[in-house]
Amino acid sequence: MRGDSEVRRDVEAQLAWEPGLVDDDIAVSVKDGVVTLAGFVNSYADYYAAEAAAKRIKGVQAIANEIAVRLPDVDQRPDPEIARDAVAALKRSLPTIAERIKVVVKNGDISLQGDVEWKFLKDWAERAVRDIKGVRAVANAILVKPKVQPIDLKKRSRKPSCGAPRSTPSI
Repeated sequence: MRGDSEVRRDVEAQLAWEPGLVDDDIAVSVKDGVVTLAGFVNSYADYYAAEAAAKRIKGVQAIANEIAVRLPDVDQRPDPEIARDAVAALKRSLPTIAERIKVVVKNGDISLQGDVEWKFLKDWAERAVRDIKGVRAVANAILVKPKVQPIDLKKRSRKPSCGAPRSTPSI
């Protein structure tokens, strides 16, 4: 098992190398493999990038992300503008299912609601909106509801296929 000081050093190095992330105001501490990220960043994209960078480090057991997003005045935007941009981003990224995802914006915080059939679509929806200017946080409340239920698969596997012999003749 790696020591806390080694994990801390590697997390700090990863943050420094993360493209586009200004890590000057992020402090890292580690105790028993639990990494605490504290400080502030200028965008939700940076918040997410810092957390993702820490997750990539061997020896990280958990992350307490206490980073605050402090948008510069120039990046402050009204919620209706953010909401319109979020809807447009979803339509670009997920044109076949965008209408099933509802966007709620309050004080720059986006909440995604609705349902999709696959987890990768849920993740893709969040990815589509996290870089929008003015976003402070994203809460992804999209439910994953597969079309085929596991019970259906069990029933289907018991039915013999058409034309297949029910028993093997003995020779």
